[in-house]
Amino acid sequence: MTTDATTATRPRAWKGMVPVDDTALAVTDTGGPGLPVLYLNGQFATQGYWRRVLTELGPHFRHITYDERARGRTSKRSADYSFEAALRDIDAVLTARGVQRALLVGWSYGAFLAAHQASHNPQRTIGAILVDGAQPYDWLTDGLEQRIRKQFRRWAPLMALMRPTGLTPRMTHQQMSDCNIELGEIARADALGPVLDAITVPTRYVVASGVSLGSKGEEQEIIRSVLPSVAARNPHIEISAKVPSNHGAILKKDFRAIADAVREVAALDHPTDTTH
Repeated sequence: MTTDATTATRPRAWKGMVPVDDTALAVTDTGGPGLPVLYLNGQFATQGYWRRVLTELGPHFRHITYDERARGRTSKRSADYSFEAALRDIDAVLTARGVQRALLVGWSYGAFLAAHQASHNPQRTIGAILVDGAQPYDWLTDGLEQRIRKQFRRWAPLMALMRPTGLTPRMTHQQMSDCNIELGEIARADALGPVLDAITVPTRYVVASGVSLGSKGEEQEIIRSVLPSVAARNPHIEISAKVPSNHGAILKKDFRAIADAVREVAALDHPTDTTH
């Protein structure tokens, strides 16, 4: 069955497991003939975080969400939690659901994934919405690396208690620290800058305000301050909105701004379609 939005075939709603590498991912696909939108979660978040965005956008879109490796209640553990593995998972989910091209919406860690996917695989990408993430900035220092490891070590007992609920990943504190530190390397200006400069599909940032869990003072706002120069270098990239909510609350409080950015990019792919 072909499930590209330009076909007349109506894909059915589906929920199940998609195998990839040594694991399997819990995937939900609303089906329908609308433009496919693939949602990429925060580093240790789950697909449920997108609930308000999906409701706001409604059934005119085909919404595909999934839980990354060892996240949520159902996705299986893996020997590989690297960023490259997470990129492979995107292609695995799209292929399993028969989707050739999708609009990517990524929050936090997911924004970095969306930026890389859009840059390296434009043939599979309608556009990208980067929600308070994918800012090229050298924020990782030796001191911060130690702070990250200390925080995850301190949080480990509580996260172990919460694991059966699916609210925390089934990963060790060392694995979570490694993922977070790897992201700092990926975010470096000389690493992420060229990725963003090479994007050729419509890309929109939705930017939060203030601090987030684990940050101090003006750290987050300093990191966000690089985005105007990113947009100035690439005509395909724009800042869609700067919203009042912080990093952790943006999907809950400013879901309408995210939905507006999705509609804007979707309209560029279907300029005569007014149902979105």
